Amino acid sequence: MATTKNKTVWFCTACGCESPKWMGRCPSCGEWNTMVEETTVTGKKAASTTVSSGSKPEKLSEVDGQSESRILLGNNELDRLLGGGLVEGSLVLIGGEPGIGKSTLSLQIPLQAPGIKTLYVTGEESVRQVKLRAKRLGGDDSHCYIYSETLMENILREAREMAPDLMIVDSVQTMYSQGVESSAGSVTQIKETASLLLRFAKETGIPVILIGHITKEGSIAGPKILEHIVDVVFQFEGENKGAYRLLRSIKNRFGSTNELAVFEMTGTGLREVSNPSEMLIPMHDEGMSGVAVSVTMDGTRAFLIETQALVSSAA
Repeated sequence: MATTKNKTVWFCTACGCESPKWMGRCPSCGEWNTMVEETTVTGKKAASTTVSSGSKPEKLSEVDGQSESRILLGNNELDRLLGGGLVEGSLVLIGGEPGIGKSTLSLQIPLQAPGIKTLYVTGEESVRQVKLRAKRLGGDDSHCYIYSETLMENILREAREMAPDLMIVDSVQTMYSQGVESSAGSVTQIKETASLLLRFAKETGIPVILIGHITKEGSIAGPKILEHIVDVVFQFEGENKGAYRLLRSIKNRFGSTNELAVFEMTGTGLREVSNPSEMLIPMHDEGMSGVAVSVTMDGTRAFLIETQALVSSAA
């Protein structure tokens, strides 16, 4: 049996490149001041890497070429952004600033789709806090199960026993695995927990939605490799003081990345905005002078914007 020992390495938070020493510039992606120190464990038994998944090589000509089966979430904007629904066995990452509405949207998904058996894993809030937010949002919570846990091994064990139709993890930065000797939220832990969730989703066919925070630079916290592991990456945009939110598709292996969803934050949660022009054009009863309406495109969505010319007589 091989002995284990701790080793200190440096990881790039932008691309996940590993280095035995600190460097001011990452040799892989070229970013400056992105190297962080982590402690890893070496000398693990090789038997842990020889677990068989039961799959065998197949001829490409014999692979079923039918479209992926999808799960409708009951949210038209989100279903359209996903490309027609949530693909079974997919891993979806939703990122955004604190307070932008990530947890609200993730909890509205099982409340608006009562036919979907959902396991909602919360690592930031207690079960009581989630219940209070669910009462404010309204909806049917008879098929939503709340589980407050941060240890990934316990989460996967409960998920395999429960066999839900959907699992939501809020958030990936709070989760940790016993197989990695570092604190939750570190580069190593985020990579390990995301890999475990991806393996779970592909083996069981249960889609997983991950909630992630973003850094002050606007990128999703953790290494860039996290975005390569998942199948879909969505990012919430907007101002906390404003009512409107934009959910933008950055990566989608099962749909287009030119889609954009618009929501309005209300007292009862996020409301779908099917006509985005309503927030940009004031509704006038009659025509006004000095007013022009122009059209702009963001992805596949067309926005009508009203421009007003405010003039006065010269002296």
